[in-house]
Amino acid sequence: MTILLWLILLIASYLIGSIPFGFIVARLRGINITKQGSGNIGATNVWRTLGPVPGLFVLIMDALKGVAGVLLGGQAGIEGFELLTGMAALLGHAFPVYLGFKGGKIIATGAGVMAALAPPVVMVAFIVFSVVVLAFRYISLGSICAALSVPVFLAIFHYNRMYILFGATLCLFAILKHIPNIKRLKEGTESRFKFR
Repeated sequence: MTILLWLILLIASYLIGSIPFGFIVARLRGINITKQGSGNIGATNVWRTLGPVPGLFVLIMDALKGVAGVLLGGQAGIEGFELLTGMAALLGHAFPVYLGFKGGKIIATGAGVMAALAPPVVMVAFIVFSVVVLAFRYISLGSICAALSVPVFLAIFHYNRMYILFGATLCLFAILKHIPNIKRLKEGTESRFKFR
């Protein structure tokens, strides 16, 4: 029964992570977000396409998916299982079953996961993100720098090795999802973010 419970929690976390809030919000406006802007279902593309209010809503809901994944893991009764369910939520967001496994770039959902696991670290990562975006107006660059800061500050704040390894895995995952953005940054063709 215990193994069945663990499996249920992992699947539930993945399915929650798979909920494509960006796609749903855009569809309610009669728009297929996968055919607009960058084609991404995340909050940045929703903001650019539909405006700040829908964008912020999607940002919050995507982050809450990560929080939910971690909280579900806490029901397993085994230390560290919340890391597995948190990763399941991230995989759901990146590869959602509801959209043919074509999803977002895990930054908002990853922030939710880290907010539930290590609040001080996600606060620092948010500061890093904000400074970089305000300075350069590249959301992708801010996201990459924030992701890179996570394992570093997990170590600085003396979290255990499992958490640091998880943070490093999350960081690598985020960078891999941003490879097209990195190429555009190098070429000088990446779109700058407009706050209005």
